[in-house]
Amino acid sequence: MLREIGPGENGFLNDGNVEFSGFPVFLQNYVNMSLGINLANNQVAQTLYWLYVDNKPVGYGKLRHHLNDSLRKIGGHIGYAIRPSERGKGYGKLILKELLLKAKEKDIYKVLMTTTEDNTLSRKVIEGNGGLLSHISDGECYYCISI
Repeated sequence: MLREIGPGENGFLNDGNVEFSGFPVFLQNYVNMSLGINLANNQVAQTLYWLYVDNKPVGYGKLRHHLNDSLRKIGGHIGYAIRPSERGKGYGKLILKELLLKAKEKDIYKVLMTTTEDNTLSRKVIEGNGGLLSHISDGECYYCISI
């Protein structure tokens, strides 16, 4: 699934674009990241969640536990990706719904999300989960979701 998603698109970076042999290290890095261990200077603690349908991975999402200046400009609290062969089936809306529940568990009640202005599918997913467009700047849409 991660290979199918590729290195990233629409402003979302897929750092999971790794070979199978490197996958255990990738997972351990995300366990550490969720605990705030070994973070690079520009990183914040974040948790990676997987969406499976019929025992098949169809997407994943990241919940950032708090924001830094960089994430306030691009990225926000939540990012997600659905594998190309599974798009258009409602999985984006579903994973965002689940990530918002996880945000609430972490006492995040005002979620910032960003997406590129031309990413109409992601904009529909965000708006379908209660996202209100606050503004557009330099081609980036800024949404707020209150939970």
